[in-house]
Amino acid sequence: MSVWFVTGASRGLGAEITREALDRGHSVIATARDVSAVLKAHPQKPDGLLAVNADVTEPEQLTAAVEAGLAEFGRIDIVANNAGYGLVGAIEETSDRAARDLFDVNVFGVLNTLRATLPTLRAQRSGHVLNIGSVGGFATAPAAGLYGASKFALEGISEALHGELAPLGVRVTIIEPGGFRTDFLNSSSIQVEPAAIVDYVASAGPVREALAKNDGRQPGDPVKGAKAIVDVTEVAKPPLRLQLGADAVERVEAKLDLVRRELDQWRHVALSTAI
Repeated sequence: MSVWFVTGASRGLGAEITREALDRGHSVIATARDVSAVLKAHPQKPDGLLAVNADVTEPEQLTAAVEAGLAEFGRIDIVANNAGYGLVGAIEETSDRAARDLFDVNVFGVLNTLRATLPTLRAQRSGHVLNIGSVGGFATAPAAGLYGASKFALEGISEALHGELAPLGVRVTIIEPGGFRTDFLNSSSIQVEPAAIVDYVASAGPVREALAKNDGRQPGDPVKGAKAIVDVTEVAKPPLRLQLGADAVERVEAKLDLVRRELDQWRHVALSTAI
């Protein structure tokens, strides 16, 4: 049985991952900014659950959570970087403060968690890092550019981390979910910048409207999503990327097709710059 370290474990996909891991007999160090919310999500207080306060923007809290987990279980095998939130707004409409706050959680929060947990995984010469990204980190859209950028950053971090940790026996997988029926599209998980510039109504407006209407109607089942995430940690050779949901597969395939077409169309220009 493995020991999981999960950030953002109090609700949404993080809570479902925690529940699925516990149901399989694993132990979970479940972190959140409010530990009472974790306990509320798991009222039966199952064996193997250690709920710990840890805000991913506070490195000292993450260090303390790791120390508490090691004291309780003696090891950490799987790190699920799940904490994060969404941001809606055209690029120019998004304030500097909103963009920086988003990256502080979605990017630097992951880096803080990695710095706290990787020394244990490296010392063990084993483990698995799961970075919960988004299909929006592979193919973004108007009104979701800053959120997508934070997840694009996570993709870059994960690709490099994969190469750095593979020789040490530690695996890395980027999870790219499409839309799942969690609370991600309501005000507890997404921030909406005011639609302040009329020129963006035609491009960003439809995406804003679609996101507002789709809360609770997303096609993905979070229970099935959590099962797939836990499953991927139990295979001998996990993928670097795992898309979840038919909508995620469709968007990834569409972008791959576009990139291939443009590469072929402009190949002569690209090659003309070589020595």
